[in-house]
Amino acid sequence: MQFDINTVKEHLPQRYPFLMIDRVVACEPGVSLTALKNVTAGEPFFQGHFPHHPIMPGVLIVEAMAQACSLLATVTAGQTIDDNRVYLFAGLDKVRFKRPVAPGDQLFIHVSMERRVKNIWRCAAEAKVDGKKCCTANLLFTYRNLS
Repeated sequence: MQFDINTVKEHLPQRYPFLMIDRVVACEPGVSLTALKNVTAGEPFFQGHFPHHPIMPGVLIVEAMAQACSLLATVTAGQTIDDNRVYLFAGLDKVRFKRPVAPGDQLFIHVSMERRVKNIWRCAAEAKVDGKKCCTANLLFTYRNLS
C-alpha cells in the first residue's frame, strides 16, 4: 500500500510547515510503514539552524518518526483525521542520532509496530538517507479523545 500527500493529509492533522511526511512508499497495516520526507533548502528551520551549514534539527527528525507512527496507527484502525481525537507522544527511548540530514536529502522513515496495549502503542523507528541510518528511536504514543 502506498499513498500520496493528499492521502497523508487525510490521516494527519499537521499542516505546513509542520507536516513532515510527503508520501508513504509502503504500508502494511498493523505491522509497518515507510514514509518519505523530501528535505528542501526552503524549509523554514534552515534559516536559523546553522545558516552557514544547514542541518535538519534532530527533534524534527523525531517528529517525522512520530508522524509516521500516527499514520500507521490511523491506517491500521481505518481512521482519518478527526477533530475529536489527537495522537500524542507518551515517551521516547533509545534515541540515537547517527549522521546529519541536510537540504537535498530524501529522508526515509521506517516504523514498525512492536506492541499495543489498549490505547498505548510502541513502535521502533529508523530514519535513513541514501540507505545510511540518521536516527533510531523507540516511540510510545497514545491517542486522546478531546470531547
